[in-house]
Order: sequence, then structure tokens, then C-alpha cells
Amino acid sequence: MADTSYLDWPFLEPHHRALALELERWARENIHDAPHARGRETDDACVALVRKLGAANWIRYAIGGKEWGGSAETIDTRAICLIRETLARHSGLADFAFAMQGLGSGAITLQGSDAQKRHYLPRVATGSAVAAFALSEPDAGSDVGAMSCAAHPDGDGYVLNGEKTWISNGGIADFYVVFARTGEAPGVRGISAFIVDADTPGLEIAERIEVIAPHPLARLRFSQCRIPAGQRLGEAGQGFKLAMRTLDIFRTSVAAAALGFARRALDEAVQRATARKMFGHTLADFQLTQAKLADMAAAIDASALLVYRAAWLRDQGRTVTREAAMAKMVATESAQQVIDSAVQIFGGMGVVSEVPVERLYRDIRALRIYEGATEVQKLIIARELLKEAAANVAT
Repeated sequence: MADTSYLDWPFLEPHHRALALELERWARENIHDAPHARGRETDDACVALVRKLGAANWIRYAIGGKEWGGSAETIDTRAICLIRETLARHSGLADFAFAMQGLGSGAITLQGSDAQKRHYLPRVATGSAVAAFALSEPDAGSDVGAMSCAAHPDGDGYVLNGEKTWISNGGIADFYVVFARTGEAPGVRGISAFIVDADTPGLEIAERIEVIAPHPLARLRFSQCRIPAGQRLGEAGQGFKLAMRTLDIFRTSVAAAALGFARRALDEAVQRATARKMFGHTLADFQLTQAKLADMAAAIDASALLVYRAAWLRDQGRTVTREAAMAKMVATESAQQVIDSAVQIFGGMGVVSEVPVERLYRDIRALRIYEGATEVQKLIIARELLKEAAANVAT
């Protein structure tokens, strides 16, 4: 089991510590360290994990509102981070399954009507419905203002046309929260959000996308896809703000998942170093190995401090734009370095397909890109610093 001394840090409360230990026990019994699946096997494995996590009441932590199946009235960011960190140590796909239930339904938690919450959230919480978040487009990733997918008012609803890509859970989701241009104003001020059920006529899976760490991923196409007005989330033209609020909840948890991958890599590296015989010693006897392990451990603790600081601040009701960006940037970049070091310690075995550190090497890479690439996080951090400096000058 990975180091748990961080559970005693003042960022966490007794119920968080109990949660982490309970989930660790459950994961050891229920999440199996299996090789990466491909194609339909990945779809089936992901749906099975959603069902299993829902049945065990873990997904309810990603839902806001006890009335709708959530564990509390508001989403506990520290709980989300602890769950993602623990699941990521055991299985990248289990972490993905949990995270996407939260991200895919987060906009409904934040802005859904009572009718929308009643229809969707309890099913998400139990794992009987798979959720997805559809924001990115072929020419609009980090630059959301370049979005071209459009929803035009038509009678008592909207007609949606365009494409979305890099959509996690694409092809297995029961519904998608889709962001589309509705034209109330230029740029990001003219975007609205809609809940689109997977069986809505005019919605098709245009392409399944295979990536190095397999999970359900697709390009969606909307062709004269008619959506009732009651499926719009919140006010027209407020979709960008809703998307950013949703991402703000879960961005810190991406860093927590990276932390889980890194902790697993360090555990694997220590076991390898202490068991591997070389020149009459173990690999761990050599100072170069010890130095590498020390760097890995320090990087993990530094990342953890940033992750749980950001999560704690958000749970206090504070704005965490800069802190969440720092956590994601440092944790994902550090995890990549930690895992690379683990592969190096394993030597040739480290690049053998489906050895745990080789899987981790593939699992971590996408985290430096999705929900805001590292370069975007740097811009956010610098922007916040300069904004603060300008405010200090003004006063």
C-alpha cells in the first residue's frame, strides 16, 4: 500500500481519512490489476466499472444534492481527490469511469432544473446511466470561443448541427452534456448547454478514437438533431460559464489522479529496486538508485501538498483558479517524471507491454493535456499573478 501519512495533514478531516481507508480496502477486493483492454472490451470494462462503483456508493461523491443521490448537498472536492487518487493507484480505467460520471453530470448538478436533476442524477449516482461531457471540437479545444457546433431555435426547441471530438465515454454514454453556439453574443458569450440523450435522432458516433491508454473516446456528429427547450441547462448564452464552473470542480481531481499514478510507480520502483540483484548487491544499494527514489518521493509530496491545498481552499468556498492550475501543472508533469524514473529502474522490463509501470507510462500522458494542457495552466497562473500585481498597484 502506498504511503498514507498525508492523510494526517491538516487539509483533511476525520471523515476524509475514513473515506480513503475504506475505499482502499474496497479497491483491493474489487478493482483488479488487469491489462489494458481494446475496442469493445474497453467499452464493456468501463460500463462494468461504472456499475460496480455505483453499486458500492462511490459515485454519489461526484454528485451534488442528497435529494438527487449525492453524498452531500455540495460536492466535496477533497473527497473527489481522495477517491481519484486511490482508484488511479489501482486502475486507470476505474479512475476514468468515476471521473467521467462526475464531469459528465457536473453541469446538471450546478445548473439543472429540479426535473432535469430528478431524471438524470440518481441514475448517474447508481451507475445505471453513463454520463459524458461534450465541449471540444476539431477546431476548438483550448480555444472554446472558436466553437462552431450550433443550436438554432426552432419552435419549442432547438436544432443542433456540428461535431464534437475527444469525447470521453463517446459511444457508451446514455446522455451527453453538449455545448453549442446559440448566438446571443460573439465568442464565448453566445454558447449554451444542452442535455442530449444518446438515442436522440440526428446524433451519431462518427468515429471511435483509439489512444495509447485505452478508454471509450469518440467523435460525435449532430445532423438536424432536434432538442426540446426543456433540455437546455440554465439560461441561453451562459454555457461557457457553466462549462468553466464544471471544469473548476474537477480540474484539481485530475492532479489527484496523476498523484495516484505516481504513488503506484514509486511503490513498483521500490519493490523492483529492493529485489533486483546486480553485481552482488540489490539495485537499491546503489546511490544513483537511491537519489532517483528520493527525487520521486519529493516530487510526489510536493504535488500532494498543492493538490490538497487547492481542494481544501475550494471546499472553503474560495476561488482556486491559480491554485488548481498549479496543482494540475505540477502533479501531472511530476507524475510523468516519476513514472519515467520507475521505467528506468525496471530497465528492459519497464518497456514490456502490460507490465504495471509500462501501463502507467501510457496512462499518465493524456493527463498533461486534457482539462487544460500544461501550457494553458502556465498561462492561467501567470495571468492571475499579473492581475494581482495590477490590483496591488491600483490600491
